[in-house]
Amino acid sequence: MPMFQSIKFRLIGLGILIIVAGIGLRLFFALPFAQGLLRDEVAAQQFSMASYVARDIDHSIQARRALLTELSSALPPALLSQPQQLTAWLRERQRINPLFNSGLLVVPPDGKGVLAQYPTVPGREELLFSASDWFRAALHADTPVMGRPKRGRAIHEPILVMAVPVRNAARQVVAVLAGVVVLNTPGFLDRLQETKLGVSGGFLLVSPADKLFVGASDPAMVLTPTPPPGVNLLHDRAMAGYRGTGITINAKGVEELSAMVTVPSTGWFVVARIPTAEVFHPINAMLGFYLRNTLVILAGMITLMLLLLPRTLRPLTDAAHAMRDMADGKRALAPLPVQRRDEVGSLVLGFNYLVERLRDKEVALKASEARMAFMAHHDTLTGLCNRAMLEDRLQQAMARAQRDGSHFALLFCDLDNFKPINDAFGHEAGDAILRQVAARLLDERRSTDTVARLGGDEFVILLTDLGDARAASVGVAGQLLAAIGIPFNVDGRLFELSASIGIALYTQAGISTSQLMSQADIAMYQAKRAGKNEFCVFDETLEPFRV
Repeated sequence: MPMFQSIKFRLIGLGILIIVAGIGLRLFFALPFAQGLLRDEVAAQQFSMASYVARDIDHSIQARRALLTELSSALPPALLSQPQQLTAWLRERQRINPLFNSGLLVVPPDGKGVLAQYPTVPGREELLFSASDWFRAALHADTPVMGRPKRGRAIHEPILVMAVPVRNAARQVVAVLAGVVVLNTPGFLDRLQETKLGVSGGFLLVSPADKLFVGASDPAMVLTPTPPPGVNLLHDRAMAGYRGTGITINAKGVEELSAMVTVPSTGWFVVARIPTAEVFHPINAMLGFYLRNTLVILAGMITLMLLLLPRTLRPLTDAAHAMRDMADGKRALAPLPVQRRDEVGSLVLGFNYLVERLRDKEVALKASEARMAFMAHHDTLTGLCNRAMLEDRLQQAMARAQRDGSHFALLFCDLDNFKPINDAFGHEAGDAILRQVAARLLDERRSTDTVARLGGDEFVILLTDLGDARAASVGVAGQLLAAIGIPFNVDGRLFELSASIGIALYTQAGISTSQLMSQADIAMYQAKRAGKNEFCVFDETLEPFRV
């Protein structure tokens, strides 16, 4: 019988054909799918990073605007005719809050030179500011204005000028107070300019109105014009107002994955960009590894089949029968014994591995379902119950109270003066404090009680199965105030907080969950009006009832 008509040859040929076709189909469908997943994941991370940088820049701008507003209001007009005293006044303000690292200056209404400046920059007193955009805008504004980013005429570095008018009692502009900040100064744009994404990616800060790169990870791009329309289509969309992610070809012909986020107070937008070659490098490397190893395995398989196929056909048939019995339900799904270390053994090992993976996937699926169920009913920051879970527990408590006549109480807890800490020290410090608050609220709670976070710095404690609802809730409220009053330690820094707690008691039917929440909320505001660090029990008179 010719060799090509033998079952061995046909099996080898069929095996080769199946392997090659399987590899081709997997690469044809799986590779684009994997690239899409990786692109979406990286795009989401870039958008988050761009959002963080944009918020940081916006906070820096707002802080400097607020400082100028405060200084313009506090500047005594009488000092405008006393240069030395005015310089001393500027020096003291700069020492207290040095947000403008290139100095503060007071310019007369005609824009010729300066009345005073600190620190002194040589040559600045001889400049003519009447043609500067920020100076002209400040003369007609009531709030701080911001000029076009440019290279300073006196210090020859990229700068940004903010200015605000100084008015006399008759609301006439008697001077313009300006602050100058170097763009790459620490705490302003240095993070954007020093942070890299991958090997060659980075950030851009773009001013659409000025068609200018305000900042960039590449120093050579700072204060350079943006590309003309048609060079970068995604950039054109971003200049027109698009914010999000996308893939584009930059001016150098490199394909990039970019994310755009607005800096709200300026009209600028931040771009986080990275070449797609770096994004897809892991997949391309895995593809090469996969192809090389597949070729090696294919060659070894053909050799083994040519040598050992006649002897292995019988065990293969036995294994196939066993697998068929398992598929038909005649035999329990279980690993098969490996009697020989050959292709049949490899097939059996592969089947056993599949059985293990199926079991692992089943366990992982159950764990994933449990995690999803937890996330659906709990706050992601603190792990406390969320609003939906609280509503469910509240409905259960109300039904139980109506059924057996038990009582329960609802405590609405709002942190006092938390926002200033969050604004001054950032969301990371605020989040750390909220997690510690959650831990203290849970301390000494019973398994039947519920502690939930509604959002921000608002928490609710549900106390169920109470004999004397008033006495029990008042005792818990006092314990909570004492616990929250203990200073919070965040990275070695101590923060002192207090809380205002409103208590609503359920002692009779006829009230809904929303009404009970509203009563607790009203009582909480009564506690705040009573001086904070207090708790109040709701009563029908709507007046604070201090216990």
